[in-house]
Amino acid sequence: MASAKAEFLKKHYKLGKIIMNYMHDGNDNRHIIEADRNHVWHHLSQHKQYETVDPPIMVEGKGLRLWDIKGREYLDAVSGGVWTVNVGYGRVSIADAVRDQLVKLNYFAGSAGSVGAALFSERLIEKMPGMSRVYYANSGSEANEKVFKMVRQISARHHGGRKWKILFRERDYHGTTLGTLAACGQPQRSADYGPFPPGFVEVPHCLEYRNQYPDAPDYGLAAANAIEEVILREGPDTIGAICLEPITAGGGVITPPVGYWPRVQEICKKYNILLHIDEVVCGIGRTGRWFGYQNYDIKPDFVTVAKGVASGYAAISCMITTEAVFDLFKDSPDDPLNYFRDISTFGGCLSGPVAALENMRIIEDEELLENTRVMGERFMTGLNGLMAKHPVIGDVRGKGLFCGAELVKDRITKEPMDEKLVQAVVKQCMSDGVIIGMTNRSLPGMNNTLCFSPALSINDDETNQIIDTLDKALTSVFG
Repeated sequence: MASAKAEFLKKHYKLGKIIMNYMHDGNDNRHIIEADRNHVWHHLSQHKQYETVDPPIMVEGKGLRLWDIKGREYLDAVSGGVWTVNVGYGRVSIADAVRDQLVKLNYFAGSAGSVGAALFSERLIEKMPGMSRVYYANSGSEANEKVFKMVRQISARHHGGRKWKILFRERDYHGTTLGTLAACGQPQRSADYGPFPPGFVEVPHCLEYRNQYPDAPDYGLAAANAIEEVILREGPDTIGAICLEPITAGGGVITPPVGYWPRVQEICKKYNILLHIDEVVCGIGRTGRWFGYQNYDIKPDFVTVAKGVASGYAAISCMITTEAVFDLFKDSPDDPLNYFRDISTFGGCLSGPVAALENMRIIEDEELLENTRVMGERFMTGLNGLMAKHPVIGDVRGKGLFCGAELVKDRITKEPMDEKLVQAVVKQCMSDGVIIGMTNRSLPGMNNTLCFSPALSINDDETNQIIDTLDKALTSVFG
C-alpha cells in the first residue's frame, strides 16, 4: 500500500528522493512516525497523547479524499482541517504554475512588483466593485494586522490620534498574533497570552439562536444597535474601525440575522468608522459568492482574505482596500513618515499570486460557485433532516458550503452539549472515514457546534457520505 502511494506521489508531485525513499517501506514509515513524534510540534495539539498513540501524518490527497501514512482513506469535510483547500487536493495545474514560477523567479520583496502579483490583483479587483488596491502578505493574521496598523496610522496622521480604537465582535476570530488576539472574541484563544495592546473593544455577537434581546421585535436591528451603544459609550470620535466576519466561523458558524448588516453600515457611516470585513474563511467562493460580504450588500473599506485564495497550494493573503483609503497614505509625499511603512517578507513570495490565479481560473471554469450554492442547499437539507431525527441538534446554520450544527442537551433550555461528547462525534466520524470539525478552544462551555466546509467541488455522493456518517456517529454517541 505504502509503495503504491509513493509511486503516485512521485509521478504526480515530483517529491524529492529523500521523501520517496522513506515512503516505499513499512519500516521506513515507522521511522517517519517516530521522527514526527520526537521532533514536530503540531498546531493546536496536546502532545501528551502522542506518548501512547501515533501522531496523524497525511501523505496524499485527491479531490476531497485524503490518505494517511498508514494507508487509511478519509473524506475531508473541512478542507484541510481549517477551511482552506477550496478547490480540493491534487490540482496538478496549480502545482505546475507554482513550479514554473519558482524556476523563473521565486522571490523578490514586495517593494517591487511581479507579473503574477499584478495580474492577480487585477483579477481580484474585478470581483470586488468599489475596491481598488491589494497589499500582499502571507497569512490571515498578518493581513488583519496590516489593517489594524493602517487604522492607527490614519488616526495619527488625519485625526490627531483620536480615532484609534478598533471594535471587534464577541465570537469572531481574526488571528494568532498579539494584535489580532487583542481583537479576539473567543476568550479561550487569547487566554494566557496577555496583556494585549490597548484600544480593542468588544461588541456583542449576533447569534439569533442565543438571543440576548428576547423582548426586541427585530433581533437583527437590536444586535446592530448594540454596536452603536458601545460606540456611544466609548465616544464616536475615538473609534477608527470595526472588524467583523461576514459569517462568524470558529465562533459557531453564525449567519447574520435579517436587517443586521444594513444597520451596521448605517452606523459606520454615521460615525465615520471604517468597516473592515475579515474574509479569511468566507472569501473565494466558500459561501457561493466570491466573498461572503457580497451576500449582504456590504460596502467595506477593508477586506482581508487568505485561506482559500490559493487553496493552500502556496502561502498568500491579501489586504484589499479602496482608493480613498489608499490616498490617505500619499497626501504628503515630502514627509518621510507619510506612507505605510510596513513590509511582509513572505508577501514577496511569487508562488502565491500565480497559485491564486490558477485557483481562480479553476473556480470559474468548473463553475464551482454555482456548485457551492447547489450543493450547499443539499447539505443544509441533509443537516435539517438529521435535526428532525436527532434531538441533540438544536440549530442548523450556514451559507453555501459553510455549515454548522449546534448540539444541545435540551432543545427547550438550549443547554450546550458537553464538549467531550461533541468531540466524541468528531472522533467517531474520523473513525468511520470522514473528517469533520467543531468549535474548540473558543468559548468556555460553548464549544458545541459541529463545523463543515468541504471543497467547493463536492458532489452528491460525497455529500451523502458526510451526512450518513454523521447520522451514524450521532446515533453511536447519543443512542
